[in-house]
Amino acid sequence: MKTAHPYLNFKGNTEQAFEFYKSVFGGEFAMLVRFGDFGEDAMGVAENDRNRIAHVSLPLGDAMLMGSDVVGSYGESFNAGNNFYVSLTADSAEEAERVFDALAAGGQVEMPLQQTEWAEKYGICVDRFGVRWMMGFQGDVQFG
Repeated sequence: MKTAHPYLNFKGNTEQAFEFYKSVFGGEFAMLVRFGDFGEDAMGVAENDRNRIAHVSLPLGDAMLMGSDVVGSYGESFNAGNNFYVSLTADSAEEAERVFDALAAGGQVEMPLQQTEWAEKYGICVDRFGVRWMMGFQGDVQFG
């Protein structure tokens, strides 16, 4: 496995939360992408949510604190306490598939492992113990 990072979700105040974390920990954002940055379709996000944060990352030592706003129907199930994931970056597509399938076995797949605008393989699942995971392998996909 290449890396593992904490990934936080917020209901509309990711930018304020990460400005706070930046003031506490120091440093600069490694990335800040809004839903509107994904072009005309903006990943299907409603017009009034397109200025919300799709992804932000702040270096913390050797790790990244990452986060995003939940929008649309995803916001309906948002609760403090279920708003975090462990984000994994695989070394290969095969490793991403193997680890994702193992974590999802007996659990729940929130987003099947698939190609996205930012990754060759990306998926989200909750394991049988209730731990939430994001699996990614960028591969040849170039975003940004």
